[in-house]
Amino acid sequence: MENKDIKNNFNVIDYLENQKTKFLVEEYQRLEEVEKETRELAQDEEMADLVNDDLKSLEKQKKEMQNQILEIIEKEKEEEKFPNELVLEVRAGAGGDEASLFAFQLAEMYQRYADKKGWTYRKLSESLNELGGYKEASFEFKGLDCYRKLRFETGAHRVQRIPTTEKMGRIHTSTATVAIMPIRKKITIQVKSDEIERETSKCGGAGGQSVNKTESAVRLIHIPTGESVRCTEERTQLKNHNKAMSLLLSRLQQLHDEEEEKKHADIRKNQVGTGDRSEKIRTYNFPQDRVTDHRLKKNWHNIEKIMMGEIDDIVGAFEE
Repeated sequence: MENKDIKNNFNVIDYLENQKTKFLVEEYQRLEEVEKETRELAQDEEMADLVNDDLKSLEKQKKEMQNQILEIIEKEKEEEKFPNELVLEVRAGAGGDEASLFAFQLAEMYQRYADKKGWTYRKLSESLNELGGYKEASFEFKGLDCYRKLRFETGAHRVQRIPTTEKMGRIHTSTATVAIMPIRKKITIQVKSDEIERETSKCGGAGGQSVNKTESAVRLIHIPTGESVRCTEERTQLKNHNKAMSLLLSRLQQLHDEEEEKKHADIRKNQVGTGDRSEKIRTYNFPQDRVTDHRLKKNWHNIEKIMMGEIDDIVGAFEE
């Protein structure tokens, strides 16, 4: 939908500093110069009829260019609200080893969903238990609408099933938490260097690998809030530091934006809950082959298929 107010107050200079619109602005300015010269020719009565069509053509080109510039700006605003990059964190909750194994399965479920959507992802950090489950892990996802699709996955996910280690055939209940955090391109907050605490360590992995011989893993802690980010994916400490800083600033920006929104409206009290990691949002009941979202009070069956990444119906239910 076109924004008439923006069009009526359109000033091409406002968009010159934006790298995405710079070329269009410069071309728009060139057309304005040509238009000015053409209007001067039109003052000659003998030339007026000849240049009239040229003026109409120039005006049409300018309007088309103006539309392109405004479309880019609107798209940028939409991307800022729903960026195409995010960090997904999974953490084992109550339930010991079974919780860690479930956290691992949840991470795999989102990765398979990403594959189906054509998104890319990579692991940022992980902490494994003895059975290969995740105590905690974080991943970076990139792809069209990834945050829009997954933003309601934040919260506590509960699993009810008979663990492979259970000898008596009893059903256990365990939990794992998921956090979906958008990676913001526009950072408006100010963070002082003395507010950041930095820790380094050796990256985990198979013994003997070169990556483990140096302290390349970096963990950054924002002292005032306690928010922290750990990156181990890159091979050098500097690259891990830069990545961790980018993610930490993005997370702090999100916290700031949420606090600002809360001042003006009680936006968190709605059908999808608060989005807090401690809030139980979904139950995966394996014996009954059922997934229940407690916010929407809806059920889905074929849990095996869901765990393989077929969650379009679930994430799509929040867009209805």
